[in-house]
Amino acid sequence: MAIAAAAASSSSSLFPKYPCLSRNSPRLPQSLRFSSTIRAVTLQPAKSERNQTLELEGDLFSCPICYEPLIRKGPTGLTLGAIYRSGFKCRKCDKTYSSKDNYLDLTVISGLKDYTEVKPASTELFRSPFVSFLYERGWRQNFNRSGFPGPDEEFKMAQEYFKSAQGGLLVDVSCGSGLFSRKFAKSGTYSGVVALDFSENMLRQCYDFIKQDNTILTSNLALVRADVCRLPFASGFVDAVHAGAALHCWPSPSNAVAEISRILRSGGVFVGTTFLRYTSSTSLTGRVLREDSAELQLFDRRRD
Repeated sequence: MAIAAAAASSSSSLFPKYPCLSRNSPRLPQSLRFSSTIRAVTLQPAKSERNQTLELEGDLFSCPICYEPLIRKGPTGLTLGAIYRSGFKCRKCDKTYSSKDNYLDLTVISGLKDYTEVKPASTELFRSPFVSFLYERGWRQNFNRSGFPGPDEEFKMAQEYFKSAQGGLLVDVSCGSGLFSRKFAKSGTYSGVVALDFSENMLRQCYDFIKQDNTILTSNLALVRADVCRLPFASGFVDAVHAGAALHCWPSPSNAVAEISRILRSGGVFVGTTFLRYTSSTSLTGRVLREDSAELQLFDRRRD
């Protein structure tokens, strides 16, 4: 495991309360050790604490084309029902956005019937209904072969870094079937959670899982389809961004990280995990997904 960017700690352990996951831990196989440098950076505290209750009446989402706040018509709130019954319109470019299959489509191509779209194979793979169905039914469990400690431990690690974002808005980009989105929403730590993905079928699968848990069905958890390189939020609006095992699937990771940095408020936190390279034991499918990427890397980006 490795950590990149700001971490105000000189401890040899990468994660508080997880000393076994230090960067050259003997518990990690040789193929999963690394020699990168951990650089400590002084972090500026957030200029103001986000109110414990988010203002969800308006200006929550922005147009992915011009980033102007969207005018909302319909019930207030961030619940699935409220978002589904709402319509959104850009006050600048006059484009409208609406919900489809229980998720809000905030992509640039939303509503278009005639367009050409070319995405990398790693992106298109996760738009498959078959892969979306299998993701939490065997697919994700195989990640432990590459150093992932499992969803419960990964969630605890992320929560350690998100302590400064408690009570704020968290966006789970490339949420997939909502494995972590549901955990964040169920924790009650945040005023609102946005489960965001480009895959329509992943969002449908996420909704199916949410329906099975009454404790989060009426929580402030919204499902949004969006491109990670054109996030539908105003600059400096979001308190925390999470991306679990996703960076290797992004068409342009550098552009995506720049976009995440744009939407984070001062003092906001970005935590993401990904694969870096494959080993001889990695399956052929895994090699296609990871390209040149079997280490788990955690990125903690705190925006000053």
